[in-house]
Amino acid sequence: MKERLRISTCFKWLLMKIIGRCRFFIQFGIAVLGLFMVANSYADLEIPPITEGLESAHPIAIVPFGRGDQMTSSPVPIADIISRDLERSGFFAPIPERELPGLPTTKEHVRFSDWRLLGANLVIGNLSFLPDGRYSIHFRLFDVFQEKQLAGFRFLAPAKELRKIAHKISDIIYEKLTGEPGAFSARIAYITETGISKKKRYTLYVADSDGEDAIDIRSSTRPLLSPAWSPDGRKLAYVSFEGGESHVYVQEIATKNRYRIAAFPGINGAPAWSPDGSRLALTLSKDGNAEIYIMGMRTRHLSRITRNEAIDTEASWAPDGQSLVFTSDRSGTPQIYRVPIRGGSPERITFDGRYNARAVFSPDGARLALVHGVQGVYRIALQELDTGSLRVLTETNLDESPSFSPNGSTILYSTTGKRGSALAAVSIDRGTRYQLTVRGGKVREPAWSPVGWSPAVTP
Repeated sequence: MKERLRISTCFKWLLMKIIGRCRFFIQFGIAVLGLFMVANSYADLEIPPITEGLESAHPIAIVPFGRGDQMTSSPVPIADIISRDLERSGFFAPIPERELPGLPTTKEHVRFSDWRLLGANLVIGNLSFLPDGRYSIHFRLFDVFQEKQLAGFRFLAPAKELRKIAHKISDIIYEKLTGEPGAFSARIAYITETGISKKKRYTLYVADSDGEDAIDIRSSTRPLLSPAWSPDGRKLAYVSFEGGESHVYVQEIATKNRYRIAAFPGINGAPAWSPDGSRLALTLSKDGNAEIYIMGMRTRHLSRITRNEAIDTEASWAPDGQSLVFTSDRSGTPQIYRVPIRGGSPERITFDGRYNARAVFSPDGARLALVHGVQGVYRIALQELDTGSLRVLTETNLDESPSFSPNGSTILYSTTGKRGSALAAVSIDRGTRYQLTVRGGKVREPAWSPVGWSPAVTP
């Protein structure tokens, strides 16, 4: 049976650069072939349905928002967006509209005795069009047992921001009812590949957390890889082969202006921002071998972090900015290591299995999400740093590129199955798994913005 390569994205471009460079890299390229081979039968795998993890979810009633007299329809289904957001979290089970005892849009129309029978919190709201062309969006969250308002805000926004307002309302509801910040208003980035042979096109998109409202940030006939958000959510660093060589760029989201940050001889790749945004961790081979470096964004000064004849790549910063984790094959197989940025020997921290790669820290620094491989099956796993215990979260067989939501509750990743590739997410504590709607083509390398969108609000 013919076999095909399944190579993590970073190792793909490593292999591309390795060939013809030097004897050591060619030898490593041969080793990579053995590490990443998977059977062609994996093309027959199905991406599972997105209906898991809701058994213990809390019921919530989200009434369709009322409309102003001058409005015949709503440009955006705000209540539906909120419902889908909360359902995806795994914490909430929105009650279908047909089962609601009424459709109140103001507190005066709420008969709390009827709603108590559902045992659910209640969300109502109104949308109206203003003379200046903006919309007024007002929502309220009620505890129906205490007949008490838990939250209520009014937003003013143009039509193009109504989806973002809906996600922000979801954030507020989630935080009020769980005590933890929501992450629905945080955007995601991902890359698609379309076309075949010489007509391939690679596009970097930024979209809402549900995959909707995608905007084209960069498009090229050469590969784009490894998008990484700046801590303020305003920029993306990524790898581009547009000049025939791998270079690292930083691009502003709003203006699309970009500049080249790393164009050294050899490999330039795997950018990762420090928590304060002042530095960028990179994989460079300018001195002959792929090593981890840190670059100052203002000075462009480079500090070399690793020194080993193995391939060191895919760095991720600890939230305190004092250490990095990275992937290395120095033990003979890809494993995760941790190294202080101010000096010291790397410490191996994964020991479960022969393949652990692409690790990223959780926002609280207590866990790592990573790709865990066993006998040609690659799934997203979670490792506790204090105990070293590892738990596999996904059930598909070709998963990669894990990325935490800003609140640490969910991991976004890419997966490949019979119907092609997709972006999916898994709730860490609830077990909910779902697939996102994204632009067509092969999709990969998702990255979740560390911050959410913040409109002006009026209590």
